[in-house]
Amino acid sequence: MADIIKLLPDHVANQIAAGEVVQRPASVVKELLENAIDAEATLIKLIVKDGGKALIQVVDNGLGMSETDARLSFERHATSKISNAQDLFNLQTKGFRGEALASIAAIAHVDMQTRTDGTEVGTHLKIEGSKIVIQEVIATPKGTSIAVKNLFFNIPARRNFLKSNQVELRHIMDEFHRVALVHPTIEFHFYNNGSEVFNLPKTNYRQRISHVFGTKMSDRLVPVNEETEVVKISGFICKPEFAKKSRGEQFFFANDRFIKSPYLHHSVVAAFEGLIKSDLYPGYFLYLEVNPSSIDINIHPTKTEVKFDDENTMYAILRSTIKHSLGQFNVAPVLDFDHDPNLDTPYEYKEKGVILPKVTVDTSFNPFQSTQEKTGSTGTYKKTSAKGWENLYEGLDAEIKTDNFSSVQIESDNIAQGTFYSDSDTEEHTGTTFQLRRKYIVSTIKSGMLVINQNRAHERVLFEKFLTEITVKEGISQQLLFPLELSFTKQELTVLKEVKDSLANVGFAFESLEGETVKVTGVPLILSERGIGTVLDRIMADYKEGFEGNSISQAEVLAATLAKNLAVKTGELLDKESQLALVNDLFGCKEPTLSPSQKLTYIIISEGDIEKKFS
Repeated sequence: MADIIKLLPDHVANQIAAGEVVQRPASVVKELLENAIDAEATLIKLIVKDGGKALIQVVDNGLGMSETDARLSFERHATSKISNAQDLFNLQTKGFRGEALASIAAIAHVDMQTRTDGTEVGTHLKIEGSKIVIQEVIATPKGTSIAVKNLFFNIPARRNFLKSNQVELRHIMDEFHRVALVHPTIEFHFYNNGSEVFNLPKTNYRQRISHVFGTKMSDRLVPVNEETEVVKISGFICKPEFAKKSRGEQFFFANDRFIKSPYLHHSVVAAFEGLIKSDLYPGYFLYLEVNPSSIDINIHPTKTEVKFDDENTMYAILRSTIKHSLGQFNVAPVLDFDHDPNLDTPYEYKEKGVILPKVTVDTSFNPFQSTQEKTGSTGTYKKTSAKGWENLYEGLDAEIKTDNFSSVQIESDNIAQGTFYSDSDTEEHTGTTFQLRRKYIVSTIKSGMLVINQNRAHERVLFEKFLTEITVKEGISQQLLFPLELSFTKQELTVLKEVKDSLANVGFAFESLEGETVKVTGVPLILSERGIGTVLDRIMADYKEGFEGNSISQAEVLAATLAKNLAVKTGELLDKESQLALVNDLFGCKEPTLSPSQKLTYIIISEGDIEKKFS
């Protein structure tokens, strides 16, 4: 039998490796930014066009590369970060696998210009699909500039599966945040389609977080600091009142590297137990420093999954550290049994300054003067009886006898009639529908009894209503007397701009979407002014998650989010007219059986089922 196992050519092996290393444009951004940081750059520029599909360029002022190093950097498993297997257990750099540039060059057009500090000219390399097209000498500034164009040009199926430019841009911004937040001493510039998105100067951790997520973020942060033999923890957590329903502001960094750890995330959530609702997520920016030999990063090419030697200890330390910070900065309520409330300053006196007390002296005071003389006319009072008081009660007996209690209401009469409940409660049980436990609407039909979940039913009604308004563009807006100002991060503004037209069709109106503050001038009729911020936050979170996991349209994501937030909740009391209207509206829908989240909206209990219960 002939030999059938073959050694794959390098360009084929690189394309296979690229499937793991380069999943989307954001993966290229991550690898290039990390290479620039490893090159000791103090200024890094990121330039993106069309969501990274047309161009991703990273320019740095780092060490640069010689001609030989530049050529060798695009070979598989060629790296300057490690030299032997033992170095894997003492990693001090971002990269170490030597796969990134080779994988990127296999599926894109790469143009690199680089120069070291000691040379007058640099090197220019142009690679297309692992093939070197140009290698020449060029005049270029110190450092390295790598431009990646036409990503996945030779893998059309992979390119077709990329999302829209806005969605890919959001992923690129996520990777940019993860790198920029952990390196505040490096200056970053981010440009998208020719316009500047971020300009981050050198600063400290707190200011870098504020520059990325908005100036108001600084007031929400609570410092966290703890140093033990196992781990050194520093960073910030967000106050409980600013917890969100989305996971946008949760960051773990281990040895200056962004990591994902559901186990450690659970420890943070456990520390906030009792301070936030179960469906909310606290924000945190936590920097962990551990011994490099106690952490394993070489699990996945993305290097975001890590393993610690003693995760249980890490969990306990992190949880207690956050609890301590919450108590230390008076964020969490504490019981102090040694505290004397009598020593507290009254609330109305907290803002007042100290006033010098004044002493007044009664110069006319004479201790030898008698009490009768001092009080004057107080002794002249004489008790006398009022005359004619009997006239007040004349004819009262006759009035009581002839009145027959017609104008007197006795409380026991109501009790005797059995009216223990309010009028609203008794009205629920009259007519063809009634409300059960403020959760279900029960109605009679020919075949038996109909039980409707009021929350899910109203979600279905609103979902189809909003979906129609978005597609037909017939939404009605109520204008606010005073525009409402809301603050968003630049990433959230990117999402808001994507769904702006759909929101306008539903009834939202915005004055401007530039800067950190957005002015809302109009909202849908069903939405109260108090819930505008919550609904918009939920829309952005659901919109992002909806496009991540499902292939549903923007209109459906938006309509489902609005319906979920504005539907009648369990526990709300509905009058008879509202119950009947909800039943009629539900069965006027195209799909009355299921809610937008694919759960049953109603069940039918047949007369036969009821008979069986009594048999």
